[in-house]
Amino acid sequence: MTDDTVTHHQSTRGKPRVALVTCARFADLYPDDRLVLAPLAARDVTVEAAVWDDPRVDWGSYDLVVLRSPWDYAPRRDEFVTWARTVPTLANPADVVEWNTDKRYLGELAAAEVPTVPTSWVAPGDAWVPPPPPGEYVVKPTVSAGSQDTGRYDAADPGHGDLAVAHVRRLSAAGRVAMVQPYLDAVDTAGETALLFVAGPDGLTFSHAIRKGAMLDGPDLGVEGLFRPEEISPRNPTDAQLAVAARVLAEVPGGPQRLLYARVDLLPGPDGEPVLIELELTEPSLFLGHADGAPERLADAVLTHLTHRS
Repeated sequence: MTDDTVTHHQSTRGKPRVALVTCARFADLYPDDRLVLAPLAARDVTVEAAVWDDPRVDWGSYDLVVLRSPWDYAPRRDEFVTWARTVPTLANPADVVEWNTDKRYLGELAAAEVPTVPTSWVAPGDAWVPPPPPGEYVVKPTVSAGSQDTGRYDAADPGHGDLAVAHVRRLSAAGRVAMVQPYLDAVDTAGETALLFVAGPDGLTFSHAIRKGAMLDGPDLGVEGLFRPEEISPRNPTDAQLAVAARVLAEVPGGPQRLLYARVDLLPGPDGEPVLIELELTEPSLFLGHADGAPERLADAVLTHLTHRS
């Protein structure tokens, strides 16, 4: 490690020892996550970065293991879930990780009458025909991170239809379930709203929100790296968005009080009302650099979790 605050496998006796879980690509942590290091150190917490699939890491030696940027897990999701089950102090918990890393949870939330983007599913081997015009739609796998293997298609363009069929077939051949959603064009103007929540003494509390610009500009042609570039700016959420987020979080298995953090991603639906596009409980960017006090609030959330575990 290049930063003295993040020392690998060194702890100070008497101080809580916390691991921030990452991947080999960001072994020194993603820059946004590094913003929480100083606030944790100021709270007398020893912080270490650890790569999730590094066999040298003794996960049981930590007072708390916080998932942050293990963004290479998607092609090895089963391995990742198996690993999560071996970590006794994981945040968020392993059963939540298993549920949240397969986007079929959206079907469960829709069945619970949470406002969600309408979604259909295509299992490996299933026949599939692109939706008829007008409009656009999105094809992506149910297990992915960073908008990998995701494409936007125009239902009125036969060429796009052929590309979408090929996209679904690629996913199917790899044994992956595809999901198909209408493209909500309000994202092109209003953008996506991500609401960030962190643990407090009385459960999850709202921390801050950001606006994310539209990212999908056409069919899936592959993405270099682990995620698509994002256009981020601060945003003040509306009461309607906060209300939908509360409904989403109430449906988390085991209850939201078990969570260290949560990110609720919303889009305006056809009627302008917010609908859930994704619930991020495993490895979301928390956009700590886009809101005053956000790193300190996350550090306090870590202390809250440590206190509850002690």
